[in-house]
Amino acid sequence: MKQLNVALIGYNFMGKAHSFALDNVSTFFKDSPQPVKKVIVGRTEHLVKQAAADFGWEEYATDWREVVLREDIHVVDIATPTRFHMEIALEAAKAGKHIFCEKPLAMNADEARQMLDAAERAGVVHMLGHNYRRVPAIVLAKQLIEEGKLGDIHHFRGVYLQDWLLDPSYPASWKLDKKIAGSGPHGDLNAHLIDLARYLVGEVDEVVGMDKTFTTKRPRFQVNEELTSNLTAKGDAQQMEDVTVDDTTAFLAKFKGGAVGTFEASRVAGGRKNHERIEINGSKGSLVFNFEAMNELEFWSNEDDLRVQGFRKILVTEGVHPYINAWWPPGHLIGYENTFVNQFADFFRAIETGQKLYPNFHDGWLNNKVLDAVSRSVETRTWQSVDEV
Repeated sequence: MKQLNVALIGYNFMGKAHSFALDNVSTFFKDSPQPVKKVIVGRTEHLVKQAAADFGWEEYATDWREVVLREDIHVVDIATPTRFHMEIALEAAKAGKHIFCEKPLAMNADEARQMLDAAERAGVVHMLGHNYRRVPAIVLAKQLIEEGKLGDIHHFRGVYLQDWLLDPSYPASWKLDKKIAGSGPHGDLNAHLIDLARYLVGEVDEVVGMDKTFTTKRPRFQVNEELTSNLTAKGDAQQMEDVTVDDTTAFLAKFKGGAVGTFEASRVAGGRKNHERIEINGSKGSLVFNFEAMNELEFWSNEDDLRVQGFRKILVTEGVHPYINAWWPPGHLIGYENTFVNQFADFFRAIETGQKLYPNFHDGWLNNKVLDAVSRSVETRTWQSVDEV
């Protein structure tokens, strides 16, 4: 199979996750082309040099523009803050590179549309990094819904809760700067819920939302001398900076198919580390998924005998379940990192076969439209149409 040389732009949390996945794609998915970790790119030379050594990249660089133009690069993997997604993607498409981009696709729907149009004009494969679609339990949920096991969908209920910003002394990192991140947990976490809702239930028609920033000033972020995650950043308490994004955003939604939905994202929900939970209720059945028990799916059916009717817990590790044949024997669990392997396997297979790939930049554009509509609703305190230009 053809080898594909990858340039990864970004090297912190997502850089580590992507590097792990690239290492393991061809080990577990024999029908996937072999990705080569050619060059990793970052602005701070000593940190990206360290990342290259830690994550096993052949080279490192500090100028992404030069790297994107290299003839030996086939794939550009964008794992930077949201503000830089569009610029890099447009240049990568112009250079004819296949593009993988982390979510949310862009700062807003207008940028996302430009990225989609550029990738389509260039004829390159483009994929959006919503790794939760590659959780076997989520794909099983999709199959059950498509088979009619839930009947007509009535409710989608989603929460994505974290608590790493509960401490007011946590510093004002880039994730708290609207000019760089675009938003707080709305774009960071609600984007995941929106993607799962679109994948499982369908398109969103109208929304009404609210948000809140509880800690409006935080210590200035200190640049660390070694690689770190956002969760372990340090701040300078002598210098305070404004927080310009939300700490929490919640919204109601009406789906085009007739269902209703509730969405809540927070980074100040004490005791919740990565609590992504969805529940879907239909006329015949219900499903519950909690990422903190990601190998399990709960299913209830009103077609069961009343004597045994109730939520059943399905351990999604049998060979009949999606993706599991590539991994371990039944009953052996997979983890967060494996979802990235699954999605990159699909990405590289699509490059080789030309098959349609989801979620792609079109999905990212539609996701950004929902995010934008919620933001408009927060400002106007009114219901907003997702399709409004």
